[in-house]
Amino acid sequence: MDAALRQSKAMCPFMKKATAAGLRAMTTAARPTLPAIAASPCGGTISKLQVLARRCPVMGKAMAVQSARLGHAGLASGVGSVASLSTLSGHGKSAKAKLHTSRAHEAQAVEGSLFRDKVQLPPRIPVKPQQHVTASPAAAAHVSAHDGHNAKFDYDGFYNAELDKKHKDKSYRYFNNINRLAKEFPRAHMASKEEKVTVWCANDYLGMGRNPRVLKTMHETLEEYGAGAGGTRNISGHNRHAVELEHTVAKLHAKEAALVFSSCYVANDATLATLGSKMPDCVILSDSLNHASMIQGIRHSGARKVIFKHNDVQDLEQKLAALPLHVPKIIAFESVYSMCGSIGPIEEICDLAEKYGAITFLDEVHAVGMYGPHGAGVAEHLDFEAHAAGRPRGTVVDRIDIITGTLGKAYGCVGGYIAGSSKLVDTVRSLAPGFIFTTSLPPAVMAGARAAIEYQMEYNGDRRLQQLHTRAVKEALSERGIPVIPNPSHIIPILVGNAALAKAASDKLLQDHQIYVQSINYPTVPVGQERLRVTPTPGHTKEYRDHLVSAIESIWKELGIKRTSDWAAEGGFIGVGEPAGSAEAQTPLWTDEQLGIADTVRQL
Repeated sequence: MDAALRQSKAMCPFMKKATAAGLRAMTTAARPTLPAIAASPCGGTISKLQVLARRCPVMGKAMAVQSARLGHAGLASGVGSVASLSTLSGHGKSAKAKLHTSRAHEAQAVEGSLFRDKVQLPPRIPVKPQQHVTASPAAAAHVSAHDGHNAKFDYDGFYNAELDKKHKDKSYRYFNNINRLAKEFPRAHMASKEEKVTVWCANDYLGMGRNPRVLKTMHETLEEYGAGAGGTRNISGHNRHAVELEHTVAKLHAKEAALVFSSCYVANDATLATLGSKMPDCVILSDSLNHASMIQGIRHSGARKVIFKHNDVQDLEQKLAALPLHVPKIIAFESVYSMCGSIGPIEEICDLAEKYGAITFLDEVHAVGMYGPHGAGVAEHLDFEAHAAGRPRGTVVDRIDIITGTLGKAYGCVGGYIAGSSKLVDTVRSLAPGFIFTTSLPPAVMAGARAAIEYQMEYNGDRRLQQLHTRAVKEALSERGIPVIPNPSHIIPILVGNAALAKAASDKLLQDHQIYVQSINYPTVPVGQERLRVTPTPGHTKEYRDHLVSAIESIWKELGIKRTSDWAAEGGFIGVGEPAGSAEAQTPLWTDEQLGIADTVRQL
């Protein structure tokens, strides 16, 4: 606003005398009891700044034109007529006020003329009903049959057209009936209990969904406290289980406080929307591959969004340098990007945040439980020895302002959270609708999640075994020329590059080999980057791994799907068949020393 004010001072006599603070004050809704204040054409009050602007010979005309475009001819007439709206609706008198309504006010005429010259309004553009429903010949025929200004909107036609587009571009999603078996992990049955399959794409990375300690805790809590929480945190839903879980999460990330949400989608959305909307003139810088929950939170905030290239700190710095130092800035990014397996440059982003006066928002959803001596994520893993020795101060974790994570992946339960300073967490707790108006997680779920976190804080055998199984599968697939997108994490993305082929490969794995691997297509990944996403667990022993590799090899032959050499012949694509930098990209985040391989080799 300050920049806009400076540019306007040379042109407008009113702006010469105005201050940024004064303009902000005038943008709040004006009291309709003042004689010079009219009701808005939309039926509510308008701000003092709008009233003054309507009197301006320049802005008044501009506002009239804009109002006409929006179909509000009432602005040009100078009458904010709540009464006329009532007449049109068939009620000459004010109706009795209902619960949650604002106080009713009579319409007031505006003193004087709003415009010194008569403003010529552009003609309204006629809108053809349902002109957007053109996705298929069938839908088009349906629209034309009912075309006309008097026809009601055809909702079913709209639904059919949207679904038809999904079917045509092969991005329509089919759900498989997969029932994971706690006592036969990683096995599951389909609709029939006799139809068994091996699950290779679950996000229960460590098998904690069937961990005996977690199940025992949940059973005991369920028996004592029942099924549900009973309400929101403000209304009977705040209990010992929430308090203990948040204390455990804060301890995990070495932060002052934590806040639990119904999911990490909600946690990301609510936190970014709240901070972005409340901080004045806030700018949110977002990695181009950020999860949909973060993108949605930024949209809901209404803040300015700046997208930087994926994991490109130079591009990020250029964009930060272009922003004023005093403007609040949030850098939103992830530690493990779940569809490609890449790792975010956390330490370098912290350096930039400190240099340019930004705060950091790190999504560790696919990393908590999986990395670090206590399973706190990639940020903890970067200072492995310091955290193993209990010295978190001054580490990368200590430099991150907001960490978000999930209880529904490596911890095998459900829910999400944020962790940070006491003041930050309390601000989100007090202002975020996504937290305030949502029923609390069930006591048994919160107790089970706390048990899972505490188990993984004490024992790192599961994540070490998972890393070893991941290495084995990646090596076996690469030896056969299966195009694994190189990355240093526990994710194994296998490039297909075609939506129809990706689904066909997934279907054949399930039908012919009893292996469940879901195909990934748009909008989760861009068109042309469709893939299979494999996630080994500690339960995927050699027998399962050999079966998977053999099945994928046969399907690649049968369907003629491109191999690594084919992508290389075309110059490479998203890391596949690209020799430059591939060695660094494939170096696992877990070192041989951290996995204990070096000690075993020395002993042998």
